[in-house]
Amino acid sequence: MTDAELALFHDSLTRCTSQPLFLERFYALFVSSSDEVRHKFRQTDFQKQRRLLQASFYMMMLQADGKPEGAVHFERIADLHSQRHLDIPPHLYDLWLDCLMQAVRAYDPEWMPETESLWRRMMAHGIAFMKARYQAEG
Repeated sequence: MTDAELALFHDSLTRCTSQPLFLERFYALFVSSSDEVRHKFRQTDFQKQRRLLQASFYMMMLQADGKPEGAVHFERIADLHSQRHLDIPPHLYDLWLDCLMQAVRAYDPEWMPETESLWRRMMAHGIAFMKARYQAEG
């Protein structure tokens, strides 16, 4: 991702996260999207979960910029979400992304189709990383 694309993503992220209801809306959409998701999140502290997700967005930017802190963060998160820990199956990440895009469309006042394309490309690497590390190791 180019520096200009990272800057545009950061601007959109800032517009969204500056609105307190952005991540609440995202999680409301995601949890209501399927019984499986609702079950996975049944004992979640959503205040903490929102803080973690917001931090992960910034870590994703660092990773996209080639910074090692981002890679270290995603190694830890991927292990936590793997089959042997939280058991978040790969198909849920596509649903997660669709719900996230609904929230971005609603909370970024400067949203346009290019904004969604940028978010999807930014999330794609992290999602592929998480999916690839789902299987429990021998």
